[in-house]
Amino acid sequence: MLEYTHAIILGIVEGLTEFLPVSSTGHLILAEEALGFHSPIAKMFTIVIQLGAILAICWLYRAKLWDVATHIHQKPQQAFVFKLFVAFLPAAIIGLLFHKAIEAHLFSPVIVAVSLILGGIVIWVVEKKRPVAHVLSIDDITLKQAFLIGCAQAVAIIPGTSRSGATIIGGLILKLDRKVATEFSFFLAIPIMCAATLLDVIKNYGTLTSQDIGVIAVGFIVSFFAALGAVKFFIGFIGKHDFIPFAIYRIIFGSAMLAYYTL
Repeated sequence: MLEYTHAIILGIVEGLTEFLPVSSTGHLILAEEALGFHSPIAKMFTIVIQLGAILAICWLYRAKLWDVATHIHQKPQQAFVFKLFVAFLPAAIIGLLFHKAIEAHLFSPVIVAVSLILGGIVIWVVEKKRPVAHVLSIDDITLKQAFLIGCAQAVAIIPGTSRSGATIIGGLILKLDRKVATEFSFFLAIPIMCAATLLDVIKNYGTLTSQDIGVIAVGFIVSFFAALGAVKFFIGFIGKHDFIPFAIYRIIFGSAMLAYYTL
C-alpha cells in the first residue's frame, strides 16, 4: 500500500510539473529521494508516468491532432508533422546514444539542483533580453527554427533542465510568440515522450511483476488528471505573465536542494 501511496504522490508531482518550465524529471527524482521510493522500477516509473501527462495534451489538443490525422494528405498538415519530426531528431539521437550513461551518472539530486539553478538564470536572462516575437502561429515556424528548438530540447536530457523549459526558451530566442513556443513544446513532447516510454517498456517489461504494473498504472492515471489542470492553468498564466516567476522558483528551490544535499 505504501508504494501505491508513493505512486499517487509522484503522479501528482509529474502531472503538475511536466509542462511547466521547472523540470518534471528533476522534481520526480527529488520527490523519490524524499519519499524513499527506491524500488527497482523507480527509473522506469519516472519515465512511463510521463506518458500519462502526454495523453492529457492529446486530449486537450485533440481537435488539432484530429485535423492533422484526417487531413495528412494536405500540405499544411504534412508540414506540421515534418517540423515535429525534425525537432524530434536531436533529442532522439542523443537519447539513444547516451541513455544508459545518463541514467547511470546524471540521475542525482545534486545534478538536478544545479540544473534547476542554471536553468532559472537562463530563463531570467532570456525573458529580460528576448527579441520581439515575429512568429505568431505554429504554422509559421520554419524548418530551421524547428530543428534549433529540437537542439534546445536535447539539452534537457540532463535531469533538472526541463524539456518544456528548454524548448519554450529556445522558441523565445528564435522570435516565437510566447504562446506559440509553449504550444509547439506541448506537441513536441508527444513523439519524444512516447519514444522514451516505449524504449523503457521494451527494455524492462520482462522484469515487471503484477504489483509493479499496478503501481505504474496508478501513477500514470494520476499524472493524466493532474496534467489536465496544470496545462489549463499554464496557458491562462502565460497569456498575462512572463516566465520570471518560474525562474525565481527554480533558483530558490534548486538552491535549497543543493544546500540540503551538499551541506
